[in-house]
Amino acid sequence: MSEEESVRRLAEVKAYLEKRMLEIQDEASKLKSLLEVVDASLAEKSFKKMEVPKPTPPPPGPSPPIVQQVEGLRQVVPLKTPDGVHLADASETESELIVTPASGMKFDVSAPPFRAFLVGRVLEPMRSRDDASARAGQMSPDNVLSYALEQDGNLMKRLVVKNYGDDRRLQELRNAIRWTLRRIYERTQART
Repeated sequence: MSEEESVRRLAEVKAYLEKRMLEIQDEASKLKSLLEVVDASLAEKSFKKMEVPKPTPPPPGPSPPIVQQVEGLRQVVPLKTPDGVHLADASETESELIVTPASGMKFDVSAPPFRAFLVGRVLEPMRSRDDASARAGQMSPDNVLSYALEQDGNLMKRLVVKNYGDDRRLQELRNAIRWTLRRIYERTQART
């Protein structure tokens, strides 16, 4: 085989490889979009919708202690397992969701449900979508979702989600957090 023929064949191989890489990148992009749709559908279907009961007036007598002082507090929603185990309290304002573990509850933030699901599949995608909307001029950068996790070692002290958006997204966040904490609690109970 002559050198000229060898160069021509190498150029053909290179063109073929470049074409295949573009095809694979295109397919990966389509698969990623499909995966996001499946994830959203899974998240929606795997959480039970829960109606928050209307608060009943307190009985006469001394008032109970306030769980947490939060400025502009709309409501505090207890996050519980289906069996009624109190996992955490979700304090809600017009723009913030503050989740604090219930007394005696310990949640390891390095556990897969926390990092892979709550952060990786719920919080980060929401933040990324908001960030993209802000870059496109569809929303103010001040309204982009952000979150902060306060820890004591690997244990969750508090999760603060700012700019959660509308009530639908608040419900989605509440359900995802409840599911995550429940899974961590169940795994902890299975080990004891």
